Amino acid sequence: MNFKLTKYKPLILINACKRLKDHLTRHPGSRLLLNLTAESLQDPSLPELINKLTKAIDPKGQPLVIQFSDGDGDLGLSQSDTMPPFCTSCEFHQNLHCDYQEWRGEEWFEIILDPNAGQIPFYYRVPIAEPTGQSPALNGTIAVDMPTWYLNSDYDSLRFQSTLFDRSLNESNKVFTPVLLKP
Repeated sequence: MNFKLTKYKPLILINACKRLKDHLTRHPGSRLLLNLTAESLQDPSLPELINKLTKAIDPKGQPLVIQFSDGDGDLGLSQSDTMPPFCTSCEFHQNLHCDYQEWRGEEWFEIILDPNAGQIPFYYRVPIAEPTGQSPALNGTIAVDMPTWYLNSDYDSLRFQSTLFDRSLNESNKVFTPVLLKP
């Protein structure tokens, strides 16, 4: 079954998506088409992390590299962004969250790091990115140096789940690094 998506009114597009979902339900081998379509229909004002181009950190010093796009260009924080919700004690002071997970037995287990207990989460403050040209859309790469990238534990496999927030507090999709082995 072939689908051609052009500029339709939202109701027609929703009906086309429902037909596509029905088709994919009956033909599970077509799941790749659903993934590609879902990506192309994402709200362009939301930040997006591009999973297929995320590189893993390397114990030899290679940073975690994440590609992103943001359709409305309100990505990043300046040094003067210190009032809520960006104050130093606020949840969104850091706008890139890299949540640490370990493979424990049969599943991934997220390790919650508590700054009040002296633990430092893998959260980072991405600076403002200025769009070039007339379009506010941003596409770029974030490179995070992580000199300490694993926790001491009895488990040897880990990964990071990364999420990016823009200045409007829109949350990106979540992407994962490949599995990393502790040295």
